[in-house]
Amino acid sequence: MDSIEIKGGTKLEGEVLISGAKNAALPIMAGALLAPGRSIIRRVPRLRDIFTMLQIFRHLGVRAKFVDEDTLEINASTITDCSAPYELVRKMRASILVLGALMGRMGRALVSLPGGCVIGPRPIDLHLKGLKGLKAQVEMEHGYIKASAPELIGGEIYLGGRFGSSVGATMNLLLAAVKARGTTTIVGAACEPEVIDLARFLNRMGAHVSGAGSPRITIEGSNELHPAEYTIIPDRIEAGTYLIATAISGGAIILRNVRADHLDAVIETLREIGLKITKEEGSITARSGGPLSPVDITTLPYPGFPTDLQAQMMALLCTVPGISVIVEKVYPERFMHLPELNRLGAEISLEGATAVVRGGCRLSGAPVMASDLRASAALVLAGLVAKGKTTVRRVYHLDRGYERMVEKLTALGARIKRIKEDA
Repeated sequence: MDSIEIKGGTKLEGEVLISGAKNAALPIMAGALLAPGRSIIRRVPRLRDIFTMLQIFRHLGVRAKFVDEDTLEINASTITDCSAPYELVRKMRASILVLGALMGRMGRALVSLPGGCVIGPRPIDLHLKGLKGLKAQVEMEHGYIKASAPELIGGEIYLGGRFGSSVGATMNLLLAAVKARGTTTIVGAACEPEVIDLARFLNRMGAHVSGAGSPRITIEGSNELHPAEYTIIPDRIEAGTYLIATAISGGAIILRNVRADHLDAVIETLREIGLKITKEEGSITARSGGPLSPVDITTLPYPGFPTDLQAQMMALLCTVPGISVIVEKVYPERFMHLPELNRLGAEISLEGATAVVRGGCRLSGAPVMASDLRASAALVLAGLVAKGKTTVRRVYHLDRGYERMVEKLTALGARIKRIKEDA
C-alpha cells in the first residue's frame, strides 16, 4: 500500500493544469449507456474511480477504453448483463449511477448498494424515490437494489432531502427520465455544475432536458437518443484544492483550464482570508501576500461552500492565527481528518457538526492516515507547510479523485514523492 512523503517549507510557484471533473465524467460515462453505438468523451481524468467504472462497463458487456491520454471511447452497442456486482460497486459510491442508466436503456437493473469514502451515512432513499416516481418496481434484496419497469412513466418528483438536494439522486433520475414516457419534473433538484454538464451531454444525445442548474428540472422523455461526443468541464474541487495549496504554502500559482464561475464561494472565502486572486477567461492567478485572517465557514449545496473542500480549508485554517469555525451542513460526520491534523500539531475541537480551529500553530511533520478522498488532500496540504517530514498513508483514496497530484505538486516546487510499499 503506497504512501506519500512530504518535506514541508517550500512555497509553491508556477502553473498547474486542472483536469476534467471526475464528478461530471462518471455520470456522463453512465449516460453513454443510454444509446447503442460509440460515444466519445474528452478530458476524462485517469483516476481510480474512472477505471472502476470501466470495470463495471466490461461486466455489463460494454466496450470502453481510453484512445488517447484523456479521451474515452464508449461503445454501448450491446449490453449483455444488467447487474453491477458488489465486488465492483463497493469501491465507489458513484457506481450507483448505472442504476438510472440501465433502467432507462433496459428497463431493469440489479445493482449492489454502493461503497466509497467513509464520511458518514449517505442513504440512497432519494435515488429509490426517484425511480419509484417513474413507476418502477424497486426492491432491496440481499444487499442489492432490484428495479424493473415495463415502461418508465414521467411525473413530478420531489428530491429534497434532510441535508438539502442530492446530486447523485438528481443525476440518477435524469438518466432514467430521459427515456420515460411523457414529462418528468424534478423538484428540489441539485444545482451543481456537474448536473448541468450531465444535462448538456444528454441533450447532445438527443434528450430534452431544461432547467438544469436550477431547483426545477424538466425532462421530456424520448426514445430517439443517439451516441454523442462531449468534453468534460474542469474539476472545480481540484482547482479549489490548488488555490488552498497556494495560500497554505505562501506561494503564487496560475491555474489553467479552470472555470472561475464554478468557484465563487471558494474564491470569496479565500479572498476574505487574504489570498490575492485574479480571474481571467480559462485561468485563475492566486498569490499570497501579507498576513492571513481567520474566517467562519458553513458548507452548503452549490452555490455554497463545497463540502468537498472542507477538509482542505481546515488544513489551511490551522496555520492562520486566530479562531475559525467550520460548520458542516452537508455531511455532518465528515470530520475524520480532524484527529490526523491534530497529530501534526493543530488545535481543533469538535462539537457536533461544528469544528473550532485555533489557528496559528506551527505544524510538525508526522505519520498520518488518510480516511477518505478529501481528507487525503488535506493531509498532503498540511504536509506542505509542516516542519520536517510528513508521511501520508492509505493514499489510494487520493488516487480516486486527484490526477497525478504528486507530479503536479512537484512541478510547482513541492518536495514530495510517492513511496511504493508492500501490501
